Amino acid sequence: MALTISTEWYELFSRGARDWLRHNDKVREAVRQHLPELIAGPDLITGPEQRSVQVPVRLLEHARFRLAEGRVETGAGQGRGEPGDILRHAEDDDDGDDGSGGNEDGEVALLLEFSIDEIMDWLWEDLHLPDLKPAASPAIPDTELVREGWDRRGARSRLDRRRTLKEAIKRRAVQDDPLPFTNEDLRFRQLVSRPRPATAALIFFVIDVSASMTQLERKLAKSFFFFALQGLRRRYSKVAARFVAHTTQAWEFNEGDFFQVSGIGGTIASSGFRLVLDIIRRERLAGQTNLYLFYASDGENFTEDRAATHHSLKELAGMLNYMGFVETLPGVTRSLDTEMRRLFTDLEARGLAVGASMLSNADDVWRTLRRFFGETIEARGADRANPRQVQA
Repeated sequence: MALTISTEWYELFSRGARDWLRHNDKVREAVRQHLPELIAGPDLITGPEQRSVQVPVRLLEHARFRLAEGRVETGAGQGRGEPGDILRHAEDDDDGDDGSGGNEDGEVALLLEFSIDEIMDWLWEDLHLPDLKPAASPAIPDTELVREGWDRRGARSRLDRRRTLKEAIKRRAVQDDPLPFTNEDLRFRQLVSRPRPATAALIFFVIDVSASMTQLERKLAKSFFFFALQGLRRRYSKVAARFVAHTTQAWEFNEGDFFQVSGIGGTIASSGFRLVLDIIRRERLAGQTNLYLFYASDGENFTEDRAATHHSLKELAGMLNYMGFVETLPGVTRSLDTEMRRLFTDLEARGLAVGASMLSNADDVWRTLRRFFGETIEARGADRANPRQVQA
């Protein structure tokens, strides 16, 4: 018997799916184009839990026909015509308004409202944690359900029809007057729970809040931290975050206080890195989970602290999967490398899992996210002999 497919139904479904996908692409593109405005929103980071943003999306119109009313004399034109021919000139305004409105082509934009979760889903489609590896973490147990054998009793949803049919065929082959099916033929799939290694991650967000960090610089750094944290939580179910701020000393904060903290005084960067090392050692995190650190600063540091900072960074690089440095440069172009950039550049030149990026304005937040979570994993994954070490 020949099978046929309804072409009309398929074309109708295909067109609807294509229109839906095209609309989603337009919305994603609009979100990415307006990312600086979204990030610069006044209450995005410090607002309530149910945060939402508004994005203008260009309106797409489809050509459509309608039937004219019966008493309307004018109808469809007859005769030859070419694309671009003017059917009717625009009528003059009889009100006498001499204002210059212009005659350029225009478009209509819809102002759509999206939640932060929806924005994160689109922004993090192609982003991943670099060098994410399976790690057995006793603090975050994980189990999986695996299929193991069959049984004659079980839930109807787990009935194995093929296995049941085989059992019935074998039984009927040895019986003289067999029944088509009996309860003895039924076979149900059995599921058992087994522990498995959990792909867990702990991320340290460290920020310099000394007097040299202006309010605009702190806002740029916290904007990057906010979008990175929200995206990671959406993409990975087992990710934890710790928050550290420092001046000449370092303190650990909860998430809410971290995005509000500011400080005064000098800058001793090693204090923040030493606190991270103390947390890793005290809680025995090395080797038990994937560890990451992202540090935001204006790049300045106390000169006499260079050796201590270099030693702490080198020790951390041996424990962490990846360490990133975000240098805030709002509207300033520096011709010379800062103290912290030189340290991170030296570690990266030695082949350690270290990277750096600059934040000059809100436009750079999306580029920095791709620098750490997009391009990094692709470039590093291609250089490794065993590509299975990099998992999304």
